[in-house]
Amino acid sequence: MSERRSGEGQPDRTLALLWRNHRQLPSDLQRKRGAGRRPSLTVDDVVHAGIRLADEQGLAAASMGGLAKELAVGTMTLYTYVPSKEELLDLMVDQVLGERRLPGPGEPRPVDWREQVEIYSVQTREMFQRHLWLSQVSTIRPPVGPGMLAGREYLLSVLLDLGLTPTETNTAALAITTYVDSAAGLEAESLLVERTTGQTNNAWWSERNDLWETYFDVDRHPAMTAIWHADGYRSTAHDAYRYGLDRLLDGIQAMNPR
Repeated sequence: MSERRSGEGQPDRTLALLWRNHRQLPSDLQRKRGAGRRPSLTVDDVVHAGIRLADEQGLAAASMGGLAKELAVGTMTLYTYVPSKEELLDLMVDQVLGERRLPGPGEPRPVDWREQVEIYSVQTREMFQRHLWLSQVSTIRPPVGPGMLAGREYLLSVLLDLGLTPTETNTAALAITTYVDSAAGLEAESLLVERTTGQTNNAWWSERNDLWETYFDVDRHPAMTAIWHADGYRSTAHDAYRYGLDRLLDGIQAMNPR
């Protein structure tokens, strides 16, 4: 499946649109209106329609042309709301990032910092599962909007009172983000492949059972053979995720000078 990258739009236009509900749009990005006419759409309408199309039909369906058809407007009309597909992608990504229910400053949250991290973990994984197309978007250069910043602020606030240095706090937050987001993306990609191909991962592996009977050499793979006989590879992807996150948090906790 193809991959697209966020953060490729014009910076000034993208920032203005991402923060449209927090600050007034510059005049050149406000939709030109005729006297007495009200716009038939809002930027929010366009973004939500793009997300809906991507959820139902895949990311490719949320093209400017496909979106114009969905909203029953001309493509050129759509461009007066969102200048290009690059800005549209950033708006869609940041919108779904903002769906995560993460406690903000002053809002109630668990006392234990690990339980607070668990909120980020659960909300992020659920977000990816609601929007499988997110697994096709590289956010190496993220949309720097309110959704992205809310997640960043939350994790930093969770770790701020652990007694770590500012550098350690920032690095620990980035480590958690990298681990959770990457794992959630892989999980979503797996579900997306199943949906796209109509074949489950178990069925795909079953078709390749001959690997073990015909091609697998126990002498060349003694570690795999030992684990198979001891465990039977009963560990699941969830087990691996849980193990990795717990050990990461153990490491952060071990750095706590208190």
